[in-house]
Amino acid sequence: MAHTARDKEKLLIRVRRIRGQVEAVERSLKEDHECTDVLQLVAACRGALNGLMAELVEGHIWFHVLDPDRAKDSPQAVAAEELIDIVRAYLK
Repeated sequence: MAHTARDKEKLLIRVRRIRGQVEAVERSLKEDHECTDVLQLVAACRGALNGLMAELVEGHIWFHVLDPDRAKDSPQAVAAEELIDIVRAYLK
């Protein structure tokens, strides 16, 4: 089973939250809110999308790049953890 299928409900909740944030940006633009308010909303959307991306990349690494049954202290698992940390830092 793919990691996205296993975590589907959790991922869909995140996507729905992101949709709400994007809709807030749309409302702010329609209602002529201050540009600083719109920029803050866009930044929040970007952060939420980056968080989703990091979670998907992490799942992909653990379930498609590495053998999911491999010991968590193997050299490959340690390298995967380091890569995941780098990706998460990059996406912040």
